[in-house]
Amino acid sequence: MPLTLQAALLGVVQGLTEFLPVSSSAHLILARMFFGFDGDRFGLSFDVACHVGTLIAVVVYFRREMAEMVAALPRLFDGNDKNARLIWLLVAGTVPAVIVGVVFGKTIEEHLRTPPVAAAWLAIGGLGLIAAERMGSKTRSDQSLTIGDALLIGCAQALALVPGVSRSGATITMALFLGLRRPEAARFIFLLAVPAILGAGAKEGVSLLKTGLPGDLAQLFVIGIVSSAIVGYLTVKYFIRYLGNHSLDAFAWYRLALAGAVAVWLLR
Repeated sequence: MPLTLQAALLGVVQGLTEFLPVSSSAHLILARMFFGFDGDRFGLSFDVACHVGTLIAVVVYFRREMAEMVAALPRLFDGNDKNARLIWLLVAGTVPAVIVGVVFGKTIEEHLRTPPVAAAWLAIGGLGLIAAERMGSKTRSDQSLTIGDALLIGCAQALALVPGVSRSGATITMALFLGLRRPEAARFIFLLAVPAILGAGAKEGVSLLKTGLPGDLAQLFVIGIVSSAIVGYLTVKYFIRYLGNHSLDAFAWYRLALAGAVAVWLLR
């Protein structure tokens, strides 16, 4: 398969799975394993580039909310301003991932980005989704979120640094356990993903600036970013609509089935 097609395919995988609760990092790792893609060209740096594509997607989709938050910065300490309050909730939700990333990021990158780890956490996350669907009240709006709620959702996001956990899967599971309605939970966790993805992209960007990026790799990165951005935008748009009338059970069973398939593959 041509390298450009591999890059486009991985970008599509990232765009679909970043916002669905199925783990984009696990799917990128497993796609390379199943199809035998070049791990040097399509390693962690390429994954982060594809994450930048999905960052573009979520910023474009929530452009109105993002603009309102920027406009609310001068009123940051106004407790009655809902956009200022949202900024503080996103800050609180981002702190745990920053701490875990700084302290354990290198260990996770070097030792946990493997198919067995991804498969195990796909299964655990699937069971978590099933439990959250049945135990969460799904009656709260996002306006009822507190700083404590945001910190708990942020802890779930921090756990998603481990491949297979899924940022959207872990955070929406926690949000459902806290009683949020599905569509409003999804909107909050997608906004919460912006600083996390931006931080990961900036960190890897600094590394690439130091080492340089060959011309052939630059082309592949652009293809990955564009394809993940387009598919990611469509995924956000239709996933939020889907959650209005559907549970997350289908994604939970998909995770369990994929984990089983990977286990069989590895045992063979």
